[in-house]
Amino acid sequence: MENVRQRIIMAEKQYLSPYAQLSINTNGRAKPEIECDLRTCYQRDRDRIIHCKSFRRLKQKTQVFISPEGDHYRTRLTHTLEVTQIARTIARALRLNEDLTEAIALGHDLGHTPFGHAGERVLNNLNPTGFTHYEQGVRVVNYLEKSLQGLNLTYEVTDGILKHTKGPWASTLEGVVVRYSDRIAYINHDIEDAISGGIITENDLPKDCTDFLGYNKSERITSLINSLVNNSDSKIKMDDETFKYYDKLHKFMYRTVYTNSVAKIEEKKVDKLIEELYRYYCQNINKMPSMYQIIANNEGKDRAVTDYIQGMSDDFACDTFEDIFIPKSWKIK
Repeated sequence: MENVRQRIIMAEKQYLSPYAQLSINTNGRAKPEIECDLRTCYQRDRDRIIHCKSFRRLKQKTQVFISPEGDHYRTRLTHTLEVTQIARTIARALRLNEDLTEAIALGHDLGHTPFGHAGERVLNNLNPTGFTHYEQGVRVVNYLEKSLQGLNLTYEVTDGILKHTKGPWASTLEGVVVRYSDRIAYINHDIEDAISGGIITENDLPKDCTDFLGYNKSERITSLINSLVNNSDSKIKMDDETFKYYDKLHKFMYRTVYTNSVAKIEEKKVDKLIEELYRYYCQNINKMPSMYQIIANNEGKDRAVTDYIQGMSDDFACDTFEDIFIPKSWKIK
C-alpha cells in the first residue's frame, strides 16, 4: 500500500506546473537519508528549519529599526513569516511547489546578524575573508546547526537560501519567487514601520508610485503579486511598468529611510558594540562555548568569532557586552 509521501508525489505530478520543481526530482542531500513515509523531502526541510535554534533567534533580531519602542514593529522573524506568506501565495497561483517555496522562505534569513544589516556590515569589515548573511545562511544550515552536524537540507533549499538576495538567481522558480517575495515584503512593511515611527508620512511617498501601485500596504502588495502572477510562466517576472514604479519606491526608501533617517543613528553604537565583542573573543577564545572553540581550532579564530557573534540575538549581544565591559556595582556588608 502506498504511503502518504507517495500520494503527495503523485499529486505533484498531476497538478503542478511543468515548470515546478517536483520533490521526486530533487538533487538530494549531501548525506543521503531514508525517506519519511509522511513527508516529502521539502516538507522535511521546512520542518527542520522551523524547529532549529537559528529560526527561533530571529524573533530578537533587528529587521530595519534597532530597538524600536512598541510591539508592532517588524523583527527578522515577522519579516520571514511575511515573506513566506507572499511566496506561498505566488507559488500556489503559478502551481509551483509550495513546500519547497515555504522551506526556502522560512530559511532565507537564518544567516543574519544581530542588529540587521548594520551588524552584517561590521562583521564584513572585521572578518578578513568578508561576511554576507546569505553565505552565512548556508553555513548555518550546512554546518553550525545541531552542534556542527547541520540540518542536511536538500540542494534546492540550500540553493534558494544562498541566492535569495543578490548575484545569480536560484536554480528553481520557487527560489526565484522567494527572492521577489523578500523584496515585496521588506519594501512595504518597512514603509509601514517608517510611517508608524514618524520618519515619513504617506504623503512623502512618490505620488506616481502610490497612484499606480496603491495607497496602502495591502494594495501595493496585491499589485506586485498580481504583476508577477500575470506575467510569469517559465520565467518569474513583473511587467515593465509595475517594476518601474516598484524600483522607484525602492530607491525612495534607500534615500529617505535606509541610509538617511534619524532611526539609523543608533547604528553607530552597533559598530562599537560588535567591534569590541569581536576583539574580546579573538583574544579570549576560551570564553566562547565549546562548539566555537572547536571551530577556532579547525578554521581559525576569525571564523569562530564571526560565527558566534552572527548567531547572537540583539538582546544577547547587548547583555554580553554589558557583562564583559560595563562595571557592576557592589555593596560593602
